[in-house]
Amino acid sequence: MTNALTAAAAGFGTGLSLIVAIGAQNAFVLRQGIRRDAVLAVVGICALSDALLIALGVGGVGAVVVAWPGALTAVGWIGGAFLLCYGVLAARRVLRPSGVLRADGDAAGSRRRAVLTCLALTWLNPHVYLDTVFLLGSVAADRGALRWTFGLGAVCASLVWFAALGFGGRYLGRFLARPAAWRVLDGLVAATMIALGVSLVAGA
Repeated sequence: MTNALTAAAAGFGTGLSLIVAIGAQNAFVLRQGIRRDAVLAVVGICALSDALLIALGVGGVGAVVVAWPGALTAVGWIGGAFLLCYGVLAARRVLRPSGVLRADGDAAGSRRRAVLTCLALTWLNPHVYLDTVFLLGSVAADRGALRWTFGLGAVCASLVWFAALGFGGRYLGRFLARPAAWRVLDGLVAATMIALGVSLVAGA
């Protein structure tokens, strides 16, 4: 029992260390949380996607991913181009801020856009595969029979982090009621997306 708890705690800590960083996915989840727009769907997509990728890594698929460098290169080009486009749109919002916290216009259309964007930010980033599938999978393999317990801890870390980021973001809304505050937020999002997009394209 003690060994299982230790493995789960190690998985939780390792998983948290890999996802708690300024990145495209985290920036998007935070922005959706602040706007209170499709938060449950976005958090669910991020957490479930991580759970699936972690399961693949623990199951030993990491070696297959590394054996296909061409696939990672293609994902890098596509993901980099997507991030650059999203970054440009965020930069455009800096010049033309809406100053609103909630999604405007068609709610269903807004939710659909949020879901598609979240899926793209999650699955078109080659670093996601390297971190969750290969790195976490490699660390989990060292746990032997407890590798799935380690993986479960990493899955819990992902769920806790994205839920905190998405549902906790709404409490920042009162600080972002002014257009000037949204300019700062969208400026940070734009800088993050563009920088990551350039790094992906350059490294592809």
